[in-house]
Amino acid sequence: MFRVDPAQDGQGIVSEPATVRIQKLLPGPVERIWDYLTDPAKRRLWLAAGIMEPHPGGQVEHLFRHRELSDEATPERYRDFEDSPAMHGEVTQWDPPRTLAYTWPGDNGASEVTFELFPEGRDVLLVVTHRRLGDPETMVSVASGWDAHLGILADRLAGETPRGFWSAHTRLEAIYRDRFNKIDGENSR
Repeated sequence: MFRVDPAQDGQGIVSEPATVRIQKLLPGPVERIWDYLTDPAKRRLWLAAGIMEPHPGGQVEHLFRHRELSDEATPERYRDFEDSPAMHGEVTQWDPPRTLAYTWPGDNGASEVTFELFPEGRDVLLVVTHRRLGDPETMVSVASGWDAHLGILADRLAGETPRGFWSAHTRLEAIYRDRFNKIDGENSR
């Protein structure tokens, strides 16, 4: 049985300038994980609902409904995000079931997210890389958001009750702010 280890949260890194990378080991097989990335009904359970056209140049839509991800109430500071409008991006890579990439719907395509799937026995290593992020605070927000969403995906795949999205996001923000500020401080020397 696959066991979700919350101690593995907060392990994302700055892999190159303006880029964050997060890895998560998930219960496979790889086709199952691919479905959770691309099927709107399954993607809605951990990230966002919305269509995804299965080819390069295809449309990606995200309808974020964070309150549907877990039983946790949305904190006041995030209430404006409860019913986000449809956000659109474009598929840039479609190589089932190994690689999916698209321009990020939340910033009008200024950044791009890539999902890479690597089978590891019965499990799958999912590597999420988000490139062309605008500034250090955006990198903190993106890393903590992806990490919180991936935690919910891991919970769902393992048949566990999903953790609270916002409490995980808040905890992860502190981890990433501290880690990325240290990196920024080292780079400014």
